Amino acid sequence: MTADRPPRTHRPPHTFTTRPVTAAVAGLLLLALSACGYGSQKTDTAAPAANPGGKKLSADSVTIGYFANITHATPLVGLQQGLFQKALGGTRIKTQVFNAGPSEIEALNAGAIDIGWLGPSPAINGYVKSHGQDLKIIAGSASGGVSLVVNPNKIKSLDDLKGKRIASPQLGNTQDVALLNYLASKGFKEDPQTGKGDVTVERIDNKTTPIAFQQGQIDGAWVPEPTASQLVAKGARTLLDEKTLWKNGQFVITNVVVSQKFLKEHPDVVEAVLRGSVDTNAWIKANPAQAAQAANAQLQKLSGKPLPAGVLNTAFKNVEVTDDPLADTLREEADHAVQAGLLTSPDLHGIYDLTLLNKVLKAEGRPSVSDAGL
Repeated sequence: MTADRPPRTHRPPHTFTTRPVTAAVAGLLLLALSACGYGSQKTDTAAPAANPGGKKLSADSVTIGYFANITHATPLVGLQQGLFQKALGGTRIKTQVFNAGPSEIEALNAGAIDIGWLGPSPAINGYVKSHGQDLKIIAGSASGGVSLVVNPNKIKSLDDLKGKRIASPQLGNTQDVALLNYLASKGFKEDPQTGKGDVTVERIDNKTTPIAFQQGQIDGAWVPEPTASQLVAKGARTLLDEKTLWKNGQFVITNVVVSQKFLKEHPDVVEAVLRGSVDTNAWIKANPAQAAQAANAQLQKLSGKPLPAGVLNTAFKNVEVTDDPLADTLREEADHAVQAGLLTSPDLHGIYDLTLLNKVLKAEGRPSVSDAGL
């Protein structure tokens, strides 16, 4: 099934009934999501046409999913600069843009996308729920770029969180798990499904979080870039940068995943996408200022307006692109989901297949990356 005709919507993996948000926020969410399949998906009309002079691979097209977030800098920049299409030759790229990982997992499982840029928690959930049958993580993409930002008039320290309303993008997504795990580590009691507890966790789409903050519907948010920097521009203060909670300041925030069916049937296409990803990450590291502008140009194509320069530059500096999936941190993030009450102890053996990535890296004269025994 192609992205031009989305499948019938059904309940995404590991989704629970959540606490109803206020009417104002609910209305914002309805407006933002009403036109999007899976509750948070749309076609990326900015995707390039196939290279007419390029060799077509084993598939006529490949459908790629990603977020309009700076934590997804690799697809933003790679698509805008044509680096993915260069690697794919005559095989056409189709794209779908999502607002949170659980929705993207549903699309991957339904065959609406073939390859996706995705946070670790939805990837773990998707793998576990399908008993290891639906997806593989085939590369890393980004580390960092997540912060707890708050209203400084209401929250001056981490001790002030009790009784406050803190947003995350979606129940079970990577930031939601990180927030719940952090609250539990500080002794706060939370119901992970409803968000009720000592701290009220509101699940709000990243697009509407800045508006909800301005209207006083929330007191803060645990969110990725550029939402965190957008909130700071509206008067919020960064209370905690998540990277300070991790060894060496690194943790996987974005992986590349693939449908196992597509991987089996079209390994040459998957390899080409990975080559595009590796080339893009190298270009971003060599040209950070140009890369930020390229990402912003792609965001403008998707949303109709670019990020302000201050928001863009801060957000881009907070994210580190990486081909390494940082597999040790994925294991730890799975433990966080268990501790938060969103997941029973998962068997993650086989979740990675880094064969094609390491083939691409070897061809570039670079060292291979590890799956940490997973």
